[in-house]
Amino acid sequence: QVQLVESGGGLVQAGGSLKLSCAASGRTFSSYGMGWFRQAPGKEREFVAAMSWSGRSTSYVDSVKGRFTISRDNAKNTVYLQMNSLKPEDTAVYYCARFRLSAAVTPNADDYDYWGQGTQVTVSS
Repeated sequence: QVQLVESGGGLVQAGGSLKLSCAASGRTFSSYGMGWFRQAPGKEREFVAAMSWSGRSTSYVDSVKGRFTISRDNAKNTVYLQMNSLKPEDTAVYYCARFRLSAAVTPNADDYDYWGQGTQVTVSS
Protein backbone atom coordinates (compact mmCIF):
# COMPACT_ATOMS: atom_id res chain seq x y z
CA GLN A 1 0.00 0.00 0.00
CA VAL A 2 1.32 3.42 -0.96
CA GLN A 3 0.79 6.40 1.28
CA LEU A 4 1.25 10.00 0.19
CA VAL A 5 1.46 12.77 2.78
CA GLU A 6 1.42 16.42 1.76
CA SER A 7 2.75 19.28 3.83
CA GLY A 8 3.73 22.90 3.45
CA GLY A 9 0.37 24.54 2.91
CA GLY A 10 -0.71 27.66 4.74
CA LEU A 11 -1.87 31.24 4.50
CA VAL A 12 0.15 33.65 2.37
CA GLN A 13 -0.39 37.09 0.90
CA ALA A 14 -0.75 37.57 -2.82
CA GLY A 15 2.67 37.67 -4.44
CA GLY A 16 4.14 35.38 -1.83
CA SER A 17 5.56 31.88 -2.10
CA LEU A 18 5.00 28.45 -0.63
CA LYS A 19 6.68 25.11 -1.19
CA LEU A 20 4.57 22.00 -0.89
CA SER A 21 6.07 18.60 -0.19
CA CYS A 22 4.62 15.15 -0.74
CA ALA A 23 6.34 12.26 0.99
CA ALA A 24 5.65 8.79 -0.36
CA SER A 25 5.96 5.46 1.34
CA GLY A 26 7.20 2.39 -0.49
CA ARG A 27 10.32 1.41 -2.37
CA THR A 28 9.10 2.04 -5.91
CA PHE A 29 8.59 5.80 -5.78
CA SER A 30 11.30 6.42 -8.35
CA SER A 31 9.49 4.24 -10.90
CA TYR A 32 6.38 6.41 -11.09
CA GLY A 33 5.43 9.78 -12.41
CA MET A 34 3.88 12.12 -9.86
CA GLY A 35 1.37 14.91 -10.11
CA TRP A 36 -0.21 17.77 -8.21
CA PHE A 37 -3.89 18.64 -8.39
CA ARG A 38 -5.98 21.23 -6.57
CA GLN A 39 -9.62 21.75 -5.71
CA ALA A 40 -11.14 25.06 -4.74
CA PRO A 41 -14.49 25.28 -2.90
CA GLY A 42 -17.37 24.66 -5.26
CA LYS A 43 -15.07 23.76 -8.14
CA GLU A 44 -13.91 20.56 -9.75
CA ARG A 45 -10.49 19.12 -9.09
CA GLU A 46 -7.93 20.65 -11.42
CA PHE A 47 -4.61 19.40 -12.71
CA VAL A 48 -1.70 21.63 -11.70
CA ALA A 49 1.58 19.93 -12.60
CA ALA A 50 3.19 16.55 -13.18
CA MET A 51 6.64 15.10 -13.54
CA SER A 52 7.84 11.86 -15.11
CA TRP A 53 9.56 9.19 -13.04
CA SER A 54 12.95 10.34 -14.31
CA GLY A 55 12.26 14.01 -13.75
CA ARG A 56 13.11 14.78 -17.37
CA SER A 57 9.55 15.60 -18.39
CA THR A 58 7.17 18.05 -16.76
CA SER A 59 3.72 19.38 -17.53
CA TYR A 60 1.83 22.37 -16.14
CA VAL A 61 -1.61 23.86 -16.45
CA ASP A 62 -1.37 27.17 -18.31
CA SER A 63 -2.47 29.23 -15.31
CA VAL A 64 0.62 28.29 -13.28
CA LYS A 65 3.29 28.21 -15.97
CA GLY A 66 6.20 30.44 -15.03
CA ARG A 67 5.07 30.61 -11.40
CA PHE A 68 5.03 26.99 -10.16
CA THR A 69 7.79 24.41 -10.40
CA ILE A 70 7.46 20.70 -9.76
CA SER A 71 10.51 18.72 -8.70
CA ARG A 72 11.34 15.43 -7.07
CA ASP A 73 14.03 13.83 -4.94
CA ASN A 74 13.87 10.10 -5.50
CA ALA A 75 16.37 9.47 -2.72
CA LYS A 76 13.90 11.03 -0.29
CA ASN A 77 10.75 9.63 -1.93
CA THR A 78 9.45 13.18 -2.12
CA VAL A 79 7.91 15.38 -4.77
CA TYR A 80 7.71 19.15 -4.37
CA LEU A 81 5.69 22.02 -5.74
CA GLN A 82 7.36 25.42 -5.49
CA MET A 83 4.71 28.10 -5.85
CA ASN A 84 5.78 31.69 -6.48
CA SER A 85 3.84 34.85 -7.26
CA LEU A 86 0.78 33.35 -5.67
CA LYS A 87 -2.63 34.77 -6.52
CA PRO A 88 -5.94 34.59 -4.64
CA GLU A 89 -7.24 32.27 -7.38
CA ASP A 90 -4.57 29.74 -6.37
CA THR A 91 -6.47 29.19 -3.12
CA ALA A 92 -7.41 25.50 -2.93
CA VAL A 93 -6.66 22.20 -1.31
CA TYR A 94 -3.62 20.76 -3.06
CA TYR A 95 -3.22 17.02 -3.55
CA CYS A 96 -0.33 14.95 -4.77
CA ALA A 97 -0.97 11.74 -6.65
CA ARG A 98 0.92 8.84 -8.20
CA PHE A 99 0.68 8.34 -11.96
CA ARG A 100 -0.27 4.69 -12.53
CA LEU A 101 0.61 4.25 -16.19
CA SER A 102 3.86 3.35 -17.92
CA ALA A 103 3.56 6.28 -20.28
CA ALA A 104 4.07 10.00 -20.44
CA VAL A 105 2.34 11.75 -17.56
CA THR A 106 -1.07 13.19 -18.31
CA PRO A 107 -3.38 15.76 -16.69
CA ASN A 108 -6.18 13.19 -16.30
CA ALA A 109 -7.03 12.42 -12.69
CA ASP A 110 -8.21 8.93 -13.70
CA ASP A 111 -4.62 8.08 -14.64
CA TYR A 112 -3.50 8.51 -11.01
CA ASP A 113 -4.08 5.76 -8.49
CA TYR A 114 -2.89 6.90 -5.06
CA TRP A 115 -3.72 10.28 -3.56
CA GLY A 116 -2.67 12.20 -0.50
CA GLN A 117 -5.05 13.75 1.99
CA GLY A 118 -4.43 17.27 0.74
CA THR A 119 -2.98 20.46 2.17
CA GLN A 120 -4.77 23.80 2.25
CA VAL A 121 -3.27 26.78 0.48
CA THR A 122 -4.93 30.14 1.08
CA VAL A 123 -3.79 33.27 -0.70
CA SER A 124 -5.12 36.56 0.64
CA SER A 125 -5.49 39.65 -1.52
